[in-house]
Amino acid sequence: MSTNLAKQLREGTTKSHSMAENVSFVKSFLGGVVDKKSYRKLVANLFFIYSAIEQQIEKNKDHEAIKSIYFPELFRQSSLAQDLNYYYGVNWSNQITPSSATKLYINRINSIGINQPELLVAHAYTRYIGDLSGGQILKKIAVNAMNLTNNVGVSFYDFKAIEDEKSFKEKYKKALNNIPLNDIQISQVITEANIAFNLNMQIFKELDSSLIKVMIMLFISSLNSLRKKIV
Repeated sequence: MSTNLAKQLREGTTKSHSMAENVSFVKSFLGGVVDKKSYRKLVANLFFIYSAIEQQIEKNKDHEAIKSIYFPELFRQSSLAQDLNYYYGVNWSNQITPSSATKLYINRINSIGINQPELLVAHAYTRYIGDLSGGQILKKIAVNAMNLTNNVGVSFYDFKAIEDEKSFKEKYKKALNNIPLNDIQISQVITEANIAFNLNMQIFKELDSSLIKVMIMLFISSLNSLRKKIV
């Protein structure tokens, strides 16, 4: 049984994907404007999100819809923990809390993990396929923008257990297509994927305000420096 779910998910989330890319924080990031304080907040929020996703996938790994896409080599929790250790120090776990938007995201994941596990497919697709598709580009942007050395602070983008990311992505798409879902469930998964994109956008919008504040502060600082030179 093949459902062509991978293609349906891609086509069914095209608009949401485009909207997510046009959030100011994402546009700034893609343009190479990355503030370390805002970025470490993002890493912290991602830690909570991936922890929830991976906990629910682990709990439901024998579920008919989940076992086909159960690939622990994709899990990001430990990689994000390494990055948090860099940005916050060894006591990072005592310094981070999920943002309001992140809490909503986590609650959604935990709710469907208990009540409708097949919808976890949508969240796994949204996060992991995105990570595999653009991870190396985003890593390069982050490294250059924040002057990172020796790849510290960007472990999130490294899939050390996957030798060939392109081949693995094809393997993952085939696994998606082999998930035994009926037409109603497929429609629900696509709807859930769009919800996942929206939840991500809300987190990016929270980070927008932090980035804007930093940019204003930098602008004011630059003005003050300029005034001193003029005087």
